[in-house]
Amino acid sequence: MKKLIFALSLLLLTNCKKSDDSINNCNFLTDFGVNRTISLNLPQYSQLQFSTNSVYIANEGNAGIYVTNVGGNYRAYDAADPNHAPNTCSFLNINGTIVTCGCQDENQYNLLTGTAVGAQLQCALQEYRVTVNGSELTITN
Repeated sequence: MKKLIFALSLLLLTNCKKSDDSINNCNFLTDFGVNRTISLNLPQYSQLQFSTNSVYIANEGNAGIYVTNVGGNYRAYDAADPNHAPNTCSFLNINGTIVTCGCQDENQYNLLTGTAVGAQLQCALQEYRVTVNGSELTITN
């Protein structure tokens, strides 16, 4: 009897489908190869020497990359809204440590954490790895 109950339980568990709500929809952005080294000694990146400052690096990832000093460490995120298919409004505009997409919903994200601000969104910002070597930062995925 125990074997029969076990077999029926196993059969039920393997035939259950996940609900549509559990599907990962964070697939809007392409996983472009990123391998960029910047020097904090160059004028265009020198503001990264100070906490909470960010710089934008064009022509990387989906829509460029934002690099932010998070208190001596660095984080880098794609400048495209991960909750939208890439289009003209999905670029994230920066204002301090907050980036906002230009689409009608105006999704906002915190560059210090990569998470949404205000609304609960399914996808966080697409993050890239930052390696520090002296005054150089290497951004990769």
